[in-house]
Amino acid sequence: MRNEKRPNIIIFNPDQMRADALAHLGNPASSTTFLDEFSNTDAVSFRNAYCQNPVCVPSRCSFFTGLYPHVSGHRTMQYLLHEEDSTLFSELKEAGYYVWMNDRNDLLAGQASGLEHQHSDEIFFATGQSEGAGPVNKDFRGKPGDKNYYSHYEGRLETDRDGRYISDDDLSVNAAIERLKNPVDDRPICMFLGLMYPHTPYGVEEPYFSMIDSHKLPPRASKGQGKALMQERLRELMGMQDYTEEDYDRVRTCYLGMCRKVDDQFRRLCEALKEIGEYDNSAIFFFSDHGDYTGDYDLVEKAQNTFEDCLTRVPFLIKPPKGFKTDPGITDSFAELVDFYATAMDFAGVVPGRDQFGKSLAQVLADRSAVIRTAVFCEGGRMPYEYQCDEYHAASGLNGEIPEGSMYWPRQTAQKDDLAHAKGTMIRMGDYKYVHRFGGKHEFYDLEKDPREEMNQYEDPDYRDIIMQMRLRMLDWYQETCDVVPRSYDRRMSAEAMWKRFKKKCPPEAEESIKAMIQDGAGPAMIQAALKEYA
Repeated sequence: MRNEKRPNIIIFNPDQMRADALAHLGNPASSTTFLDEFSNTDAVSFRNAYCQNPVCVPSRCSFFTGLYPHVSGHRTMQYLLHEEDSTLFSELKEAGYYVWMNDRNDLLAGQASGLEHQHSDEIFFATGQSEGAGPVNKDFRGKPGDKNYYSHYEGRLETDRDGRYISDDDLSVNAAIERLKNPVDDRPICMFLGLMYPHTPYGVEEPYFSMIDSHKLPPRASKGQGKALMQERLRELMGMQDYTEEDYDRVRTCYLGMCRKVDDQFRRLCEALKEIGEYDNSAIFFFSDHGDYTGDYDLVEKAQNTFEDCLTRVPFLIKPPKGFKTDPGITDSFAELVDFYATAMDFAGVVPGRDQFGKSLAQVLADRSAVIRTAVFCEGGRMPYEYQCDEYHAASGLNGEIPEGSMYWPRQTAQKDDLAHAKGTMIRMGDYKYVHRFGGKHEFYDLEKDPREEMNQYEDPDYRDIIMQMRLRMLDWYQETCDVVPRSYDRRMSAEAMWKRFKKKCPPEAEESIKAMIQDGAGPAMIQAALKEYA
């Protein structure tokens, strides 16, 4: 039974947070005390939630529209949403919600003037307002060729005289809490908090920097056998071959410290909702856009066309508003981030005005054993001729080159390799994962036997039948989702052409009536039938 008042829609969206950054999802070194409690008492946490692209922009364009990245070409870092694209935000705004967001959205085309206001009532801009002196080690990268040069590792951050490091994320959370406590009007609020953490660079202040016990870290995934060519290219370009296990431990503990800070920020927001009496009447979503290598496969950061769980499996927790049945805890039911769109719209009681591919997760929230998906998908990469889709050409500027001093030079340069950046699609069914590439190397993993995805079993004849089954399921998915046809109808003839077609047959006394029918969109058959009445 729904409330008469529409629930608030609260979206807390950290960037680049892998699912196993949460302690309750199995990482013994993690410290996410509030999220663990939140899952245990109020929310459902999806153990098997997958993003639809392993980098920011295409993932966000997908989960805010309910469309897969391939549907409208939103599958690169350079093609964002435009004036003709509707989102959860624009649709809820039109339905009477007050939409608040911070400026960290990676969603809307920046050159389209005023586009942000089409999707929001208020935007908080935090850029340039943060306080803090940066990393303690000012020379954390060293010189070109040093093992840390492309590691993205900053380490411990300095604090101010009061022992604080106030980031843009902190300012955004503060602003969100202030708006919750001082609403503009009585409309329900749709609030989007897009954080930077735990996105690289890996750096965090005390007490978070020292909070993680490295002795509890689980084993890293090795370089493995038969892996994607992109990973090989990245290792070559990053130059981290001299990294020791101790070095990787520093990266991993720093990353988990950043995740703990996110946990504290989320706690503050939930406490504010409770303080103003709106916690129960709020649908709260916590999820990330994609994950992070964080040392797995001897890599850091991310890639746009590899699909290991560290990049594609994300935290996804949902607390329904009161009036919706909830079965708190962890569910093994598969979910995709496109399902966020459908679920939020369901809670808001708003019906999308277009086709989309998300499925409401309300059934799983009420019963964690419920199953709404038997397969999940993720996609990335490009065709050899699609240079507009790699990050190198978009960022190279007038001289056509990216300086090697850029932290992202390895990832951007690796994408110049057509074979390494080959377009790929992942499907997971049960404990099996298959990656199909247009060029490049196909991959297949038995996750029960190989949970870290280290051994590509694509050539193993024992898996031939399941691989074929997954290929056919992927074909069905692409056929089902290859496009979206608008629900409106177009006229096949202009009003002028229609009138010229029937003018000679139209008696003078019928002209006014027939012209009105044409303007209203009547087709030839209807016009012909009307004229017969005057015969």
